Order: sequence, then C-alpha cells, then structure tokens
Amino acid sequence: MRLALGALLLISLNVAAAGAPLRFVVPDSWAMPMVQLERGRPTQGILHDVMVSLATQVGVPAEFHVLPRGRVQSAMEHGEVDIRCYAAQSWHPNQSGDYIWSIPLWTQPDVLIRRQTPLTTVDPATLPRQSIGTVLGYSYPTLQPLFDADRLHREDARNQEQVLEKLLAGRYRYAVSNQWTLDWFNQRLLPDRQLQGVTVLQEQSVGCYVRNDPKVPVQRILRTLLRMKMSGEIDDIIRLYVGDGPTTDEANKR
Repeated sequence: MRLALGALLLISLNVAAAGAPLRFVVPDSWAMPMVQLERGRPTQGILHDVMVSLATQVGVPAEFHVLPRGRVQSAMEHGEVDIRCYAAQSWHPNQSGDYIWSIPLWTQPDVLIRRQTPLTTVDPATLPRQSIGTVLGYSYPTLQPLFDADRLHREDARNQEQVLEKLLAGRYRYAVSNQWTLDWFNQRLLPDRQLQGVTVLQEQSVGCYVRNDPKVPVQRILRTLLRMKMSGEIDDIIRLYVGDGPTTDEANKR
C-alpha cells in the first residue's frame, strides 16, 4: 500500500512539475452526462474525464476555466485558455485566430423533444408559430430559417438542463436537446413523465481545437487525442455514463 501511494504521489509530482497547466475552457451551458459543475468547477462527466486523461497523458496538470457561453471564444482569442473540446468547425464559420483542430471524437445528434404524447414524428416546418426551448448562444442550423422567418421563436435558458426543466414544467411545448443529455435527464423521471424525442434535427461530429501557440504543446495534444480515440479509451469513457448501448461510432456503422 505504501509503495502504491508513493508511486501515485511521484506521478502527481512529476505531472505538476512537467510544465504549465493545460487550460481547458468549460462553458457553463454544459450538463450531464457531458459535465457536472459543482461550485463553479467540473467534477465528473464525459468531458471532465476526457480532459483530465488528456492532460495526464500529455504530462501537465489540467486547469479548468468555467465561463459563460458567450465568453468562450473571446477567451480563446485572448489567450486566456488553450483548448476547447466538444466543438464543431461548422459552429465557427468565421473563426478568427490561429487554431488547430483534432480529429472528430464522437458524433452527437440534436433532437426536437416534447413532453410525452403518442409517439409521432414532427417536422419543425409544420409547427404553428410558437416558442422553442433553446440554450443561450447555441447554434441550431436546421431551425435557424424558421427563426429568421418568425415562424418559431427561441426561448433561451443558460444551460441544457434548464431547457429540459422548463419543458417538463410546461413553459413551452417543444425544445432542443442532445440525445445523451435527454437520456440522462429522463433517468430520474417515471416512465409516464419522461420527455420524448420526436425528430433528429442534425448530427454533428465534434472534437477539440487548440490555440496554435509555441507555449502550448499542440502536436502532443493532438497525437494524444488521436491515440485516445483509436485505442477506444474515449468510447470507454462514454460508456461509463451512457450505458452499454452502442457508441456513436458503432451506431453510425449500422
């Protein structure tokens, strides 16, 4: 036991002494199973575990900066943080600055959801004029033409869990959520209260992007993410939180 504790202490000291911390930006709009925020710090979740493992394998400490969604890109541009994960290049068509993207790490569908009713597929374009539950600052390309035409209206909440809570309380009839967060939220509800996906709006491959700065070990980060993906480590982390169903890569092969 003493040898094991000594080894763990030595690893921690080596990581702490290895260099400057890897500064991850964490939008406060994330919810479980992606991340759990407690007292302004991430404590568990898919993204928490991926980021901690990444920093450990790179050989530096992980440092988390929890920011409002609207401050995230500014923090990257001003060098306040080094890396952002759970992002897609299509979300940043006019991205300024010098960044390098990782390979896609997983694919996550966004679904239109409602309170439980007889299951039927819903085409958003056929909905009467109404508000849709959304997350502040999030992009919804499939719905944007309907927002622009004043057919549907965004009702923004600060994070994804608040969107689902408001839908459950009847603040609106429909909302948008990623599938994993919806499944996680439904776990605490009785079957007849669970929220229901009615159509897939879009599926987006997401990864991480890193500031291309000589002070940041960019290539080591990208190689480590590639190794974590190819070895199955990222899929294993996902399974810890979303169960034994197929990972997104496996589902896409069907």
